[in-house]
Amino acid sequence: MTEIVTSLIDGVAVGGTDGTLLPALNPTTEELLCQLREADADEVGQAADAARAAFAGWAGLATDRRNDVLYAIHDTLLVHADELATLEARTTGLTLTSVRGHVARAAASFRSFAEIASGLAGETYSQNADYLTYVTREPKGVAALIAPWNAPLALASMRVATCIAFGNTCVLKPSEYTPQSVCRMVELMHEAGLPKGVVNVINGRGHITGEALIAHKQIDMVGFTGGSETGRAIMATAARNLTPTILELGGKSAAIIAGDADIERAIDGALLGIYSSNGQQCLGGSRILVHRSIADQFIARFVERTKAIRIGDPLAATTEMGPILFERHRDRILSYIDIATAEGAELLTGGGRPAGLERGFFVEPIAVLAKSNATRVCQEEIFGPFATILIFDEIDEAITIANASDFGLVAYVWTTSLATAMRCSRTIRAGTIWINTPMMRELRAPFGGYKASGIGRDGATSSADFFTELKTTSIPVGDIAMARMGLA
Repeated sequence: MTEIVTSLIDGVAVGGTDGTLLPALNPTTEELLCQLREADADEVGQAADAARAAFAGWAGLATDRRNDVLYAIHDTLLVHADELATLEARTTGLTLTSVRGHVARAAASFRSFAEIASGLAGETYSQNADYLTYVTREPKGVAALIAPWNAPLALASMRVATCIAFGNTCVLKPSEYTPQSVCRMVELMHEAGLPKGVVNVINGRGHITGEALIAHKQIDMVGFTGGSETGRAIMATAARNLTPTILELGGKSAAIIAGDADIERAIDGALLGIYSSNGQQCLGGSRILVHRSIADQFIARFVERTKAIRIGDPLAATTEMGPILFERHRDRILSYIDIATAEGAELLTGGGRPAGLERGFFVEPIAVLAKSNATRVCQEEIFGPFATILIFDEIDEAITIANASDFGLVAYVWTTSLATAMRCSRTIRAGTIWINTPMMRELRAPFGGYKASGIGRDGATSSADFFTELKTTSIPVGDIAMARMGLA
């Protein structure tokens, strides 16, 4: 019998199979993995009420007590790492090798934010001789957290950890395409000792379940990771209740390959930047800007390496790239080949179905040489294994191209010149700049985007600022003179 994934409210799976059932497919085989039962507005309300009921108890715990739970979650997720990684790889098509890293990252988020919560300090002001004023932080309340389908465990865990570490409770909605690994993670969190109601899970589509969640009166804040268009819709709904939002959205990030770069390392990094995670990552280096002096050499080697990427079953140890998550998205990615060639770009490689893979949403990684950064393939987020290469002559031209985008999530720079690295860091308008390295995440540092790539930042102080309220208390240090009203 096919598994039916339901909501998890107050630590208990909601029973019944009535209502709308949505299929979730294995992208490798196109077979049915499970069905999820879509939560309607009433069920969303139950989850929000459960989170509200749990808030006072969780927020009232001493930080050290909450941290005991977070450290236990960290340890439990690592014990079940193989189980979670297999679920995630089967559901998403991500390679098992990469997903093992995602599970480790998920566990680390709970440990790291427990440590961050332990280090939070207030402020004291004594400059006014008559008063002592101090500032404290308090949990904000109940959060609506919406996780994407491209890296469910890593990104859902980040949102949950940053929320509950500071004493909040939440309702989490995974993507309807990838519910299994996230639901299992939350089950394990309860097995580790998480009190009922602190983290609740609901399942369904954005316009049904997500809309009801964002609009609910019990929701005090919204955290979303996903596409920019969806982010705009979420923000519009949240605005009706003046609900604050933190949004990590799309990207069209530049990877600048300077003329003095170590070419082999730059190729390694550029390939990882666009083709790892099957190309389905908001921080992918999808616009590769190459200095003219090394362009021919770089492009020839990049194409050669791209053609050699091992595509196949994500559970196989040798696989470097798995399938696209679902058929409609694969077809959308492929449609950009015609768009690119119509705009005058040269197709360098890719776009076909890999040999020997008759089923599954597989596609050969794509690379095109574009004529202009103004073209659609250079401006629109394709969100797949689709590299667009542009050639530049001077570093200032590359910086101008990098900034000529509606997005500003990350940028990559490959150079042996400290001056070039610093100039790019200072002048590229993106939330994170990676110099001579593929993507890495320092959980303590702010992470987020400029422009259409998001609002707000995740990170130590950034997450604390979003998930807590600041309270100012002023106490007179002695008797103070006050006007006395109403006396004859």
